[in-house]
Amino acid sequence: MAKEEKEKKVKSAPTAEQIEAAKAAKAAKKAEKAGMAKETTQEVVESGKAQAFPEGYSPRLFKRYNEEIAPALAKELGITNRMAIPRITKVVISAGLGKAITEKPRLEAAIKELTQIAGQKAVVCQARKSVSNFKLRQGMEIGAKVTLRGQRMWEFMDRLITLAIPRVKDFRGLRTNAFDGRGNYNLGLTEQTVFPEVQTDRITFHQGLAITIVTTAKDDKAGFALLKFLGMPFQHDQAEPKARKAG
Repeated sequence: MAKEEKEKKVKSAPTAEQIEAAKAAKAAKKAEKAGMAKETTQEVVESGKAQAFPEGYSPRLFKRYNEEIAPALAKELGITNRMAIPRITKVVISAGLGKAITEKPRLEAAIKELTQIAGQKAVVCQARKSVSNFKLRQGMEIGAKVTLRGQRMWEFMDRLITLAIPRVKDFRGLRTNAFDGRGNYNLGLTEQTVFPEVQTDRITFHQGLAITIVTTAKDDKAGFALLKFLGMPFQHDQAEPKARKAG
């Protein structure tokens, strides 16, 4: 009986050719899955749906904020209550498209590119009132915007600081006078091509972007300290923002 079982095992053992064939089939299946995942991601971006993060994922900048920046910021501002430490609540990316009134493709291109940059569907902005001098009527589609919170907000801030801003031509640092009096910061970019997500060979219109970083800071000084610790490259020859009344 033992001899028969041994012979059966020898006969059932796979040959070298079968092992190679199994490996090739496994590799082909893995490549097919990877291709399907890539196509799915591209479809999500083009369709404008929000991209999901893996379960348990935490953005790099958010980790650094909790572990390093928040304690250093509390010490800098003399804050003892951790809940009072300034933090970012949302980031708004917007694009004004006055020419979209007569050129519809501009609006479609802006929505697609904002979706690629933010990883979230961009919404259309409509005119709130009519202005005869600009041939503008209430309800006309004149812009697009994306509001980011949570993980997408931290991911965008990380890419903005480490990838997008360093690619700005003739960059000499961010100005400190762009705070609004409430600790929120406004930043303008002349072209969307500074973001690597936008494919330069497929651009039909060059479009500027406005980025508003909303924080919980009580004043501009605290907001400036928060952004400085996060790594925003402010100009060294400019002083800290002066206290002013919120407009």
